Amino acid sequence: MEPVRWGVLATGGIAASFARDLVAMEDAELVAVGSRSEAAARAFAERFGVPRAYGDWASLAKDAEVDVVYVATPHTAHRAAAGLCLEAGRAVLCEKPFTMNVREATELVSLARERGTFLMEAMWTYCHPMVRRIKALVDDGAIGEVRAVHADFGITGDFAPSHRLRDPALGGGALLDLGVYPVSFAQLLLGEPAELVASAVLSEEGIDLQTGAVLSWESGAQAVVHCALDAATPVTATVAGTRGRIEVPHGFFHPDRFVLYRDGHDPQEYAPDPADGHRSSYRHEAAEVMRCLRAGATESSLVPLEGTLAVMRTLDAIRERTGVRYPGEAA
Repeated sequence: MEPVRWGVLATGGIAASFARDLVAMEDAELVAVGSRSEAAARAFAERFGVPRAYGDWASLAKDAEVDVVYVATPHTAHRAAAGLCLEAGRAVLCEKPFTMNVREATELVSLARERGTFLMEAMWTYCHPMVRRIKALVDDGAIGEVRAVHADFGITGDFAPSHRLRDPALGGGALLDLGVYPVSFAQLLLGEPAELVASAVLSEEGIDLQTGAVLSWESGAQAVVHCALDAATPVTATVAGTRGRIEVPHGFFHPDRFVLYRDGHDPQEYAPDPADGHRSSYRHEAAEVMRCLRAGATESSLVPLEGTLAVMRTLDAIRERTGVRYPGEAA
């Protein structure tokens, strides 16, 4: 089996973490890196033993010896970077949030489908073995009908207004960077909500420091999701059903264990298979991309494009209700 040849577009921390895991995979080969800075591209290439370094995005996109490009730019650039690669015929794995809004997301999905080119959001949670086990248990009725999901993701730090997490020009705010995980987790289990209400605490720059939302489904199920840049929340999740619940401890979006509580049974703790590797590994999403490419698929069944669009619609709806607007968006 020939290795799948990867390019990485961007050289920041997430790109480095992905590259670290990718180079440890026997069936993958990191062959090129692209950046707006030639010096940054060369430094990244030297660090990870990458044979080709480009000081512009277009050269990476045009590299015919690259099978798939991992886009790890700030999310304001996802639409442009992923679009450039798709136009050049490269398959794309694009970091979350997929784009800034559903309009941009729809453009990328339409482009990929027109070109018949693979495209996937890098929502590593959906590819994580433990999360897949949670979904399988829920789908099999282990806790009955799901009635409530609770999930949060909050951090705290001395983020200056110029920091990417607070800069509107870089898509700053808690929702797009952190809230995408609780929303995606809820929609993995329940699908797209029928209604929602939301509230946010905004910074002087106009980004959300905190956002809370209640999502509702026609089935009567609800999800309470919360994210914050100014509060160190538990970062846990609970899925409650008519016959039990699943509790996921800190780091629910890439858990190292979870507990199943069922009526009439002792609690059952699930732990990962040691063969699955470290909980923080990006190799699960990389493996899913390579599985799809080898099968000739243009999208993943684990991270379907329609699901990505549904999450983007929810994020847009939350921002509409909380008044968060980014430069260039219509008022």
